[in-house]
Amino acid sequence: MVTLLLWCGQAVHAQESLVLIANPSTPPGNMTRETVRAIFAMRQRTLPSGEAAHVFVLPDKHPLHERFTKEILGVYPHQLRLSWDRLVFSGTGQAPNEVGSVEEMRQRVASTPGGLGYLNKGAVDDSVSVFSVE
Repeated sequence: MVTLLLWCGQAVHAQESLVLIANPSTPPGNMTRETVRAIFAMRQRTLPSGEAAHVFVLPDKHPLHERFTKEILGVYPHQLRLSWDRLVFSGTGQAPNEVGSVEEMRQRVASTPGGLGYLNKGAVDDSVSVFSVE
C-alpha cells in the first residue's frame, strides 16, 4: 500500500505544468489561448508586443509537444502538422522551427529575438521570460 502511494505521488509530480516561454527581450505578460493557438498554427506572425514571432517546437512525437498541443492549444499534434503543411505547400506560410531537445528549445528561444516556445515549469531558468496563457 505504501509503495502504491509513493508511486502515485511520483506520477502526479511528474506531470509538471507547462509554460509558454519567450526571449527575455519580449516583455512578459499574458496571452489568450486564441492568440497562442494562432501563433503556433503560424497564422499570426507577430507577438502581442508587435515583434515578429519566431516559433520553436519539439518533434511531433515528443511527449512534451503532445502535451502542449493537447493541453494548451486544444488540438492533436497531427492536426497542427496538417495546418503547417497546408501553409508550406500552398506557398502562403512556413512551418515553425523544430528543435531536438528541451535544452535546445530553451537555448534557441533565449537567443532569438521574438523567440517563443514551451517547457515544463521546472526546466525554466533566467534565460527566458514566461507568459501565462489565459
